[in-house]
Amino acid sequence: MEKLTKKYGLITAICMVVGTVIGSGVFFKAQNVLTATGGSMPIGIAAWVITGLLMIICSAQFAVMATKYEKVSGVVDYAEATCGKGYAYYLAWFMVNIYYPGMTSVLAWVSARYLGVLFGWSMTGPEVMALAGFFLIASYTMNALSPKLAGKFQISATVIKLIPIVLMAIVGTSVGLANGTLTNNFTTVVSEAVGGTAISGLFAAVVATVFAYEGWIVATSINAELKNPKKNLPIALIIGSLIVVCAYVLYFIGVAGGASNAVLISEGATTAFINIFGGVGGTLLNICIIISCLGTLNGLMVGATRGMYAIAARNDGPMPQTFSQIDKATNMTTNSSIWGLFVCGLWLIYFYGANLTSGWFGVFNFDSSELPIVTIYAMYIPIFIAWMIKEKDMGVFNRFILPIISLIACLFMVFAAVYAHGITPYLTAKANGTFSFPVLFYLIIFAVIMILGAVFKKSDKKTEE
Repeated sequence: MEKLTKKYGLITAICMVVGTVIGSGVFFKAQNVLTATGGSMPIGIAAWVITGLLMIICSAQFAVMATKYEKVSGVVDYAEATCGKGYAYYLAWFMVNIYYPGMTSVLAWVSARYLGVLFGWSMTGPEVMALAGFFLIASYTMNALSPKLAGKFQISATVIKLIPIVLMAIVGTSVGLANGTLTNNFTTVVSEAVGGTAISGLFAAVVATVFAYEGWIVATSINAELKNPKKNLPIALIIGSLIVVCAYVLYFIGVAGGASNAVLISEGATTAFINIFGGVGGTLLNICIIISCLGTLNGLMVGATRGMYAIAARNDGPMPQTFSQIDKATNMTTNSSIWGLFVCGLWLIYFYGANLTSGWFGVFNFDSSELPIVTIYAMYIPIFIAWMIKEKDMGVFNRFILPIISLIACLFMVFAAVYAHGITPYLTAKANGTFSFPVLFYLIIFAVIMILGAVFKKSDKKTEE
């Protein structure tokens, strides 16, 4: 049987981490963070650092696992080694049918939306939706026909998206220090923080940044195609995570040098770019955001196209002989890629109907780009617990301390997601005389999809044959 070849190096793996995490959020979350903190820069920086630290902790734990386990698909391998084949199957099923396509489809729309801005199109108009479908298909095509080209595009997109971030971090900070804007922003507060206290404002700011850090786990999906994965994947996870955190914090500080906190809260980071780089700067920022989103889309598509293969390679799931096939010419999981595109298309339709219209699905309208994060971090927890029980040859730090800290980080991420999407919408709806439980109805959809997975699940005896 044809096998996946080692085609990617360390640089590609690092760019997978950086390029998949840094999307459009970094350019606009500064406004959300300042709004949550009432314009307090120190608390805002603390929020970016705290959330980044949580990501680094989890990536460090998976980095340790990557030094020991290597098979087909990173996190699925770790789940199998610690929790067994059954748990690994359901994790992989969730990732290929909910996690990857949910976020990938939204990134296709976000990319189209920002390009549509340049042409004056409505973000919910037919032009943007048609373009979103094209971006989805184009990303699939590039990954299916030339995975090496997809890897090169990921590197290019990552470099391009870092240009405006680095420029704003350096020039914005310099200009802000020279004219006193940055100093003033650090010493003044515009309004009361969300919740009325610094602590509540910090928590709200952390919630605002949580989703800007998501996507790093996608890098583990290429471990079967990564050269020397037990060495390169851990390095990529740690270095990539550190680059993301530094980029976010330095960019946030640089933006504060381009405009007052009051202006940033009301008008966003684009104003800072225009103040420093002129009107052309605003347009260039929009172009960089488009490239940034396309890079993130590509990174997520890498995971989506390999999802069914990760299941079929273990002789499990529906039609394993079909989904485990690898094209001899491109060395790509062709049939698995087709399934990935199909499910992404379904989730794009869902996202449009649930979030960009009056609501096609009634009570089952929820944000398909962020709520799967509730589940993915919850599903990491059994892996960390099993690691502590089984890995008796590890030292105290790697066996207990790091996984315990990672477990706490996951619990925090889950709580933050439920708080943002469950409690807040509920209170707003209740004030209007209606009730809304988006997390509950998401979990119902999740349960239905997982039950379908159970239907196709083969017994352990059959998977070994």
